[in-house]
Amino acid sequence: MTTRKSVFVLILTFVTQHLMSQNVFAYLDPGTGSYIFQVLIATIVAGLFAIKMFWQKIKGFFLNNFFKKKQG
Repeated sequence: MTTRKSVFVLILTFVTQHLMSQNVFAYLDPGTGSYIFQVLIATIVAGLFAIKMFWQKIKGFFLNNFFKKKQG
């Protein structure tokens, strides 16, 4: 499937879903906000932990690519 065809199918699906949708009456209880907050905090902590674990590799990547030592 080409990219142009994929984009067309995606847009067609999006438009069709919005034209044929019906009203939905949903209820979000107070615990939902707490759960979303927990997921957000967990994502941030996991990202910081991943950076901490791979800090030497990240630092080496930038040092080698942007601050190359001149030989001569």
